[in-house]
Amino acid sequence: MSKNRIITLLTDFGLSDVYVGVMKGAIAQINSQLKVIDITHQIPSQNIAAARFCLMAAFAYFPPETVHIAVVDPGVGSNRRAVAVKCANCFLVGPDNGLFSGVLSRESAIAAVELTNSQYWRSPQPSSTFHGRDIFAAVGAHLAIGVPLEELGRAVRPASLVQLQIPNCAVTATGATGFVQYVDRFGNLITNIPNNCIIGNNWSLTISNSSDAIRIPSGKTYSDSNPGELIAIIGSDGWLEIAVNGGSAQSVLQLQFGDKVEIIYRDYV
Repeated sequence: MSKNRIITLLTDFGLSDVYVGVMKGAIAQINSQLKVIDITHQIPSQNIAAARFCLMAAFAYFPPETVHIAVVDPGVGSNRRAVAVKCANCFLVGPDNGLFSGVLSRESAIAAVELTNSQYWRSPQPSSTFHGRDIFAAVGAHLAIGVPLEELGRAVRPASLVQLQIPNCAVTATGATGFVQYVDRFGNLITNIPNNCIIGNNWSLTISNSSDAIRIPSGKTYSDSNPGELIAIIGSDGWLEIAVNGGSAQSVLQLQFGDKVEIIYRDYV
């Protein structure tokens, strides 16, 4: 049964408190040889949508059977389910609150369980405020050393896992419409418009969240605009993003998650 699968951690815990270190300690108590990789612990507090995006952006870069423990859990201690999910190329462990819905839009869920078997928890009486330590870290470590998914709890239908309601990009006669799905630490506004919805280079981006529409030229790199100017490019993960050369597009435009953006081909301007 023994394996040494990689574990990743993604949380909104930050790095100034002990929470991340304690989770790693709980993993090491089960097997100190397990490799644990931090994806990020700087998810904005309780921002499930940001966690969804970051895990979706990261998971494909890890080896098959990696165990991804993700804890952004505003419902900790409530009746929300704690789950583990087996996918074709990875495992997911965390709260069933929609943060896995990005990965599951790209990776089919083969099986899922609610984590009801306390034998695999750190304690049969977990804290009501720190399931990351007492349930998710311990369960993830047991998965990583080869405990079968079905031993961890009661089987649930993968289709019953919570889906975060994220609108789709829509292709139109004159371009495409979408919305901001993530803001990174540089202030780049990453939309949900993928590069396969954009034809050629003859397009610009329009923001109409105020009375005056703002048109943003397209380019291939951040430096295709002058310092301080807005530009729309396709980022490294294939999503259209809005940037400022040497600055923050979020600060300039004051856009947030869910704000609408629209591509317009110049033939229709």
